[in-house]
Amino acid sequence: MKKVILITGGSEGLGKAIARELSPKHKVIILSYKEEDVTRVAKKLKCAYEVCDVSDPIQVQIATQSVIKKYKRIDCLVNNAGTWIKGEVTSNKPEAMARVLGVNALGPMFMARAVIPQMKKQKRGLIVNVISKDGLYAKAERSVYVASKFALSGFTKSLQFDLPRYGIKVTGVYPGRMKTNLFKNSGYKEKDVNMNSRLDPREVAKAVAFIIGSKAAFPELHITHPNG
Repeated sequence: MKKVILITGGSEGLGKAIARELSPKHKVIILSYKEEDVTRVAKKLKCAYEVCDVSDPIQVQIATQSVIKKYKRIDCLVNNAGTWIKGEVTSNKPEAMARVLGVNALGPMFMARAVIPQMKKQKRGLIVNVISKDGLYAKAERSVYVASKFALSGFTKSLQFDLPRYGIKVTGVYPGRMKTNLFKNSGYKEKDVNMNSRLDPREVAKAVAFIIGSKAAFPELHITHPNG
């Protein structure tokens, strides 16, 4: 049976790769605040879309209710949207810090809050939170980003206690660095980066598709490229 699947940050990078992997077999709705990009990608992948900034709870509610009205259910939420920040905390501007926490931590919380009532009605559902290895290990000059990912990791683990009684499964995916525009989109230039050591987003997308296809009950999946 086709599942109704929401993917945040679906207009590029890993989100786009996940949508491409799932669209042929499921009803996929990609979310992004970039209207032009999400419209173009949805047309190319032949999936649906909603324009939504996940850090805005009002936009999240509107987008989610729009999906429920159209499809009468939500089977799976993939919280994939993310943004980057680097440097010591004293070098980070408050508005940039707020944006990172808003997208990386509050965004998945707002999305989960919006879809869980519908999943409870269905008595089934799956939430996949794409976190990062930075949600497991602290690193220098990355305190705010790491904090946002630790928050999402803790949120994921707590949901695993709260939601099984309603038939809702929750899993966290912790990929290593991928070949995406995460850094570029956040205004950072990377120097001397060996892209060959990074994960192809399509590899991670296949892993996410496996989780969704099997609804396997493993709480965490760590994915790292064998070269680094």
